[in-house]
Amino acid sequence: MIGDKPIELIHKKPKAGGISATLKSGARYVRYPPTEQKFKLLMSYFKKDLPNLMEALGIGDQPLPLIWTVDFIPGPQKNGLDTFLVGEFNCSCVGITKQLNLSSLVARAAVKVCGSGIKSKL
Repeated sequence: MIGDKPIELIHKKPKAGGISATLKSGARYVRYPPTEQKFKLLMSYFKKDLPNLMEALGIGDQPLPLIWTVDFIPGPQKNGLDTFLVGEFNCSCVGITKQLNLSSLVARAAVKVCGSGIKSKL
């Protein structure tokens, strides 16, 4: 995520027989755009629930971090629909070494955040 904009979804698949989903453990990362049909339900839940999650964390009146991630864990099906649980929010140590192609988006968002309230002549 860059601010409130989903940038990409990464499905972390542990190495066969493994339980860790880190790159060093041999896990495979499959990247999807946030518009991927396969994750349409997850993204609709997330966009709808994000304000509630922020309130539950006591930060509903705060801006979202510049770059951050959220890990989802599949939950039980309810009424035949998939559910998802938030396993982790990460905004202090976001690994982006494999997404350097996104650096221009991060830079533009940073300039926007830093420049809010500052008149620029650029």
